[in-house]
Amino acid sequence: MTDRELLEKLRNPETRNFGFNLLIQEYQQKVYRLVRKMVIDHDDADDIVQEVFIKAWKSVDKFRGEAKLFTWIHKIAANECITFLKKKKRRFYLPLKDVEVELSALLDSSPLIDGEEIQLKLQKAILKLPAKQKLVFQLKYFEEMKYDQIAEITNNSIGALKASYHHAVKKIEKLLGDD
Repeated sequence: MTDRELLEKLRNPETRNFGFNLLIQEYQQKVYRLVRKMVIDHDDADDIVQEVFIKAWKSVDKFRGEAKLFTWIHKIAANECITFLKKKKRRFYLPLKDVEVELSALLDSSPLIDGEEIQLKLQKAILKLPAKQKLVFQLKYFEEMKYDQIAEITNNSIGALKASYHHAVKKIEKLLGDD
């Protein structure tokens, strides 16, 4: 089903629920993967994914269709992740370093994270990146998105994204080299 057909179903009161189910079927796993890599914890990721689709439901009539649905949903997810991480830091009055330690401990105990040592080290290094750099790295490296897609999601220029990704890679290389 094309974005246009799906949007027609979402905007038609008679088919809105069916269209929303189709939207969830199409994007839920992709959104979950992105969110889980950002927040690590399964329960937090589930909550955020639910919030992403609630926001999509409430604002689908405002979606102008200038971007693909995929990009729009990912943008909502990225913003929700960044907001969640900021709230978590404020809620527990934790410095960012302590949030990293907490999430790192979750990585160590998570049965869903690949246990290979290098994968674990990579995930821990990614946790040390600033939220926006982490998002750019996740979208480029794991989701294999092109810079123009990431630019639509993050509202940044391609040049800024390339610089952000470059800095993230350098930081990760340094952290992995220090280990």
